[in-house]
Amino acid sequence: MDYFNYKKGKLFAESVDVETIAAEVGTPVYIYSKATFAEHLQKIKEAYRELETTICYSVKACGNINILKFMAEAGSGFDIVSGGELYRVLQAGGEPSKTVYAGVGKTDTEIIEALNAGIGYFNIESEAELQNLILLATKENKQPKAALRINPDVDPKTHTYTTTGKKETKFGVDIERGRKVFANYGKNETVKLCAIHIHLGSAGRTVEPYVEAIEKILVLIDQVRSDGFTIEAVNIGGGYGADYITSAAPVAADYAAAIVPLLKDKNLKVILEPGASIAANAAILVTQVLYLKTSGEKKFAIVDAGMNDLIRPPLYDAFHFIWPVKVKKEFVPDRRDKDLQMRGGEVVDVVGPICESSDFFGKDRFLPPLKRRDLLSIFTAGAYGFSMSSNYNARVRSAEVLVDGENFQVIRKRENYEDLVALER
Repeated sequence: MDYFNYKKGKLFAESVDVETIAAEVGTPVYIYSKATFAEHLQKIKEAYRELETTICYSVKACGNINILKFMAEAGSGFDIVSGGELYRVLQAGGEPSKTVYAGVGKTDTEIIEALNAGIGYFNIESEAELQNLILLATKENKQPKAALRINPDVDPKTHTYTTTGKKETKFGVDIERGRKVFANYGKNETVKLCAIHIHLGSAGRTVEPYVEAIEKILVLIDQVRSDGFTIEAVNIGGGYGADYITSAAPVAADYAAAIVPLLKDKNLKVILEPGASIAANAAILVTQVLYLKTSGEKKFAIVDAGMNDLIRPPLYDAFHFIWPVKVKKEFVPDRRDKDLQMRGGEVVDVVGPICESSDFFGKDRFLPPLKRRDLLSIFTAGAYGFSMSSNYNARVRSAEVLVDGENFQVIRKRENYEDLVALER
């Protein structure tokens, strides 16, 4: 699952005591495990080894350039959705040719930047976007490759805000229209439309929706090829599940066991865009208890992290396991689960300091007895944690720390008050 484990009642990130990091860097702080990133990437490589596969790590999940750098060194390509993410990839030394660019609203400036960088594929979300790409590529004298994003109308059964493969979403082209798009643009000499892209959404918990979607697009690929067009690659997207609860999601080998037989011998290069399945378990958010409060029958643990640091619980009703960084032997958790309970604990709401009732990390959570200044770890915080953070309530954003074995370093300094107003002066 990851390299965050308790030893004699103390939480360690790989071989570093989390208390040591918090004492030196302060809280709130995101703590990343390099070994966890590397292990999940390697498991995906191994799972799809029978196919000609390019893994394009999703930058939006967790985009610190220090993390992108070692991901690139480990052989990963990148999935981007903005010009800023392209800039991050380039600053980290990522290969543009192993970069794919998705997103329904690419601006002219962003498209030109990507053209000049020489990215691998534009993932095309609409005919209007394809027309614009042809126009801009002609002006820039470039001949990019493109993958048509097909909406397979498959429900991954996740939160409605993270579902992107249903017909009523803003993403992609209806599968029924895909063949016509190739008929209209497949012979264009400026933009080589030569691939198909799908993406069902985030945090998929079962394999079946991915199988259904791939089976649908393979029918389309056969039709398009029979019409005389070349399809050299299929991008099967991301959204693969991560273990927010112990052993709750399929592992890479589970997905591959169902997907690889479908794509084997199809004469297709395969692109994957994993984000949470690599990054989610690779980080914790450590926060300090400021106050304990009882209101009616409710008990609250008020902490120094807020929804500006981690917005997933109020935004998606997402579950993150929360537990003290230091506990007595009898409170060392044997799993991360919504229903975990032990004798002598108490039920509390873990909430932040922001002036919103939505500022919470967990409601009605069983926890060991807490006291002021205790440290809590919010687990599985690596995906869409820091990358979605903000300065709401004029709060400075947290520091980010990377652990590598027995060593750790700050890879993003904690902001200060001057940072809040620097661009306003």
